[in-house]
Amino acid sequence: MQLKGAEILLRCLQEEGVDTVFGYPGGAVLPIYDALFESSIRHILVRHEQGAAHAADGYARATGKVGVCIATSGPGATNLVTGIATANMDSIPLVCFTGQVGTSLIGRDAFQEADITGITLPITKHNYLVERTEDVARTVKEAFYIARTNRPGPVVVDLPKDVMERSIDYKAGDAEINLRGYRVMKGYNSGQVITAVELIKNAKRPVIYAGGGVISSDAAGELRELAQKRKIPVTTTLMGMGAIPGNSYLNLGMLGMHGTRYANYAIGEADLLIAAGVRFDDRVTGKIETFAPHARVIHIDIDAAEIGKNVDADVPIVGQVKEVLQAINQRLEAVEQYWEWHQTIDRWKKEFPLRYGPSCEGRIMPQSVIEKICELTQGETIITTEVGQNQMWAAQYYKFKHARTFLTSGGLGTMGYGFPAAIGAKIGRPDMPVIDIAGDGSIQMNIQELATAVQYRLPVIICILNNQFLGMVRQWQGLFYGGRYSYTDVSHQPDFVKLAEAYGAVGIRVTREEELEAALQQALRETERPVILDILVEREADVYPMVPPGSSLSHMLGGDEI
Repeated sequence: MQLKGAEILLRCLQEEGVDTVFGYPGGAVLPIYDALFESSIRHILVRHEQGAAHAADGYARATGKVGVCIATSGPGATNLVTGIATANMDSIPLVCFTGQVGTSLIGRDAFQEADITGITLPITKHNYLVERTEDVARTVKEAFYIARTNRPGPVVVDLPKDVMERSIDYKAGDAEINLRGYRVMKGYNSGQVITAVELIKNAKRPVIYAGGGVISSDAAGELRELAQKRKIPVTTTLMGMGAIPGNSYLNLGMLGMHGTRYANYAIGEADLLIAAGVRFDDRVTGKIETFAPHARVIHIDIDAAEIGKNVDADVPIVGQVKEVLQAINQRLEAVEQYWEWHQTIDRWKKEFPLRYGPSCEGRIMPQSVIEKICELTQGETIITTEVGQNQMWAAQYYKFKHARTFLTSGGLGTMGYGFPAAIGAKIGRPDMPVIDIAGDGSIQMNIQELATAVQYRLPVIICILNNQFLGMVRQWQGLFYGGRYSYTDVSHQPDFVKLAEAYGAVGIRVTREEELEAALQQALRETERPVILDILVEREADVYPMVPPGSSLSHMLGGDEI
């Protein structure tokens, strides 16, 4: 069968189970878009390539599938870079197809030429420049295999225009993966598992520390089983939210810089730390020399490079988190224990709950917005966030019930992530309500995607916590720079309600606490249009508790009194 490279590409995508791609057309990808014209694959036309990458990322996080995006050469490809780096830092499986000038023009500074494989080399799991049409099928197969196996991550496939236009004989199923040196991790060291089990049995003050690896390996069920069997308290990273229900007695909430006091105190007093799918990020550990000073450490991770990188492990276990936790659970009997440990933690929870005071300006407190969203949705929604104070308040005050329901840029901290990610999540899981918790600064970075949400009738809700500041930067300036608020006032901003209406969305402004519930209810009833809730919140509300950078987890500012 004679097929063009572009037609082979789309057939290969179908073989990989791809039903949706996010993209933006341009000259170098015209052959691909011509083939898409009659394809069964759904194409979502974003309004900026960065939006395509974030939407594919949100789709991947919400569904567990590989996200796919397409951009043209040159500026189209470089506009994907922030989204690719975001996915790379959070280990999200993406395959990003970029157009490229014809093979005869590569290296000649042709119109809209950019060395995207060179540019993305440090921020991808792997990337390809496809120079022959005969290599298209194999490359696509390998790209998806790499993206989804072992530690997931993004893969870039650069496709010159002439490679997509040329026709060759093609037979489905002929492509074979040939990756020298790349082996999918199978199994684990059973001796280390036995050692881990003995440590768990003998521990008096254990804590489970769960991260994004628990979510990506679909191991939330196994983690909850371990916690319940031995009544072990669980604290999660930002990426591990949903690994254990937020309303569980065993849930300590998030740890680290903006973690709960009782989670951080528990880390400081623990005699055993069961670290599952984590990388001991600096925002979690604080001053690393003082992190978990009394604890033996069991570290479970698919990536051997992470074990011992930041914190030494007494029991290192390389393997799929799901499989390792299953093995541990099989060797552990259910026991009611750690009573004194739980009494200590209960005392901390009673003395140091998450709390906040009233507004100094009579405005809505941002924390109360998150609490009201949680009350109305009962954890049965997907929450995305932008980055900054809005992100931390969402992590602190929303009680997540399920895995894959909290989508946020953890490692890179990308402003503008939440809204396009919400679009991707809604496309992937149309049965779930999707709410983006946003700041008035961050939302403006990709607000053009309102057109995308309106075009595809996506009832995504954007809750703007509007304090007219770049809130987190202002908070740091207040705490560490003597209140010198340098260029963080963004009170010169659009009327978000009118802006929503200009795009064809719904806009609602909320200025008083008593208006909040009705506005949220109205937004949740919308079935065909996105809704912007412009919520005027206390301008100088801060995120507490807070561990100052470089300090130990025991040194927390605020959160201990109203």
